[in-house]
This record gives sequence, C-alpha cells and structure tokens, in this order.
Amino acid sequence: MPWRRTVDLVRRSQYGLPATSQAAYIASTGGVKVHYLGSEYSSRRHDLCDDYVRAIRASHLANAVEGYVDIAYNAVVCEHGTVYEGRGPHRRTGANGTAALNNKDYSVCALVAKAGGGLDTPPDAQLHGVRDAIEWLRSAGAAGDYIGGHRDGHATTCPGAPLYDWVKRGAPRPGATPPPARPVVDLSRLISAAYADPPRGGTPVSYGGVRTVEAALHGEGLLGASLVDGHFGTSTITAYRAWQKRCGYSGADADGIPGKTSLTRLGQARGFTVID
Repeated sequence: MPWRRTVDLVRRSQYGLPATSQAAYIASTGGVKVHYLGSEYSSRRHDLCDDYVRAIRASHLANAVEGYVDIAYNAVVCEHGTVYEGRGPHRRTGANGTAALNNKDYSVCALVAKAGGGLDTPPDAQLHGVRDAIEWLRSAGAAGDYIGGHRDGHATTCPGAPLYDWVKRGAPRPGATPPPARPVVDLSRLISAAYADPPRGGTPVSYGGVRTVEAALHGEGLLGASLVDGHFGTSTITAYRAWQKRCGYSGADADGIPGKTSLTRLGQARGFTVID
C-alpha cells in the first residue's frame, strides 16, 4: 500500500469516548513503546473495530486492581491501519508496567493476538498504522525518537515475536528502505573518553559514542537535552551513575563509569549495540 502522509485518525469523541482523557498531563516522553493484546483476537470487519476499542476501555475501567482512569494506551491501531485515539498526546500512559516506565514513553497497542490466538501477525496496513501513531505522538505530543517494545524494560512477552521483530528493525514502513544499522558503542573507547574528561585531569578524547550514550541517558530521563554534547563531563557521570543504580548497583560499583553489563542494558533499552 502507499506511504500514507496523513494519519487515518479517529478522535475519541468520534467513536463515543469523552473528548478529553482524565489521565495525568505529561509534557513530553523519550519515545513510544509498542504493545499487542496478548490474548486471542480474530480478524473482523472494519466497522467493528471501534466496538473492540471501546470494549478494551471498558475492561480497563473495570479493573479495580490497576485503578485505570481511562483506556491504558495512548493509541490503538486496528488491522486496517486506522489509529484510534486512546489517552492521546500529552497524557501519561498506564500500559508500560510501572509508574517510571509510564512517565518515560507513550504506548501504542496493535490489535494483534498472542501466538496461535487468531490474528497474531500484523498485516502491512497495521504496521503503517502503528508507524502513523508513533509519528502523530511525536508531532502532537513531543514524543522522542525512541521506539521500543513493552518488553524493553519490563518482564513480558509483549508485543509478541512478529511485532517485536519489526520494532527491533526500527519500525520501518512496509516496502520502505531499511533503516540504518543500530549505532555501535565501543566500550573501551567510551571508558577512555570518560577517564580523559578534563574534570579528572586528562586530555579530552573525541569519540562519537559518547553522544550516543548521552542521548540514551536523555531518553531514560536522566540527562538534560542541553547536556547531550559528546563531552563525558560531570553531568554525564552523574547521569550514568543514576543509570547504574537503576540497574541495581550501589556504592563504589555505581561510579558513573560505564561497564559492559550496565552499558549493554542501556543499549538494549535505547537502541545501540555494545562492543568491547
């Protein structure tokens, strides 16, 4: 199908939801997490898709344990490629697993079943729709460049193998030129750049991987955008120390200097590959 430059978007009020979500306001996010239903789901006529999205919202509102104030997702995409506004832009998702993860990224759910549960592989029209939703949240909701799966940072199989494979490839438009390869960060060069930083008395070392890591720390909400400058300075050390603590390190082990395990976890979360 052709590359759609206009989102096939159905706003909340157009399919029977209150015009504005009651979910908390959020100014921006690092990016978007992609989800699937994880249950059985059958292909259906397009005129029945909005009924299903309303049913998801009703089930979420009835979930007393989670205490949802609305449908959990910022957007839902049917097999036909239509984007249904969920909580919408500038509203904190309820779907990513924890409060911290909900603050970091928006969520987009594709109406796709678990393996063997019916429609378990997204058709091209749906992939276009998910990409449309991501770009809509970027333009209307200040979402960052990051695209991940629900399983990135949370213990789950969501969004299923076929959809997650597409996410790992950069969520390309079907038929489009494949995206560039993931950035590669050389651990030894990164450590050299960190130790050579002027506050520690060394000679500055120029290495592009520093900016890649800083951008990842920014995506995790640990480093301000103005500090993504390719300079492994005090602020970057502090941000990386916070990432190490998030990974479970403490004391001298959380020193702000990248190690293979913590850096690999950051790369998995934010889309780069680590070599040493």
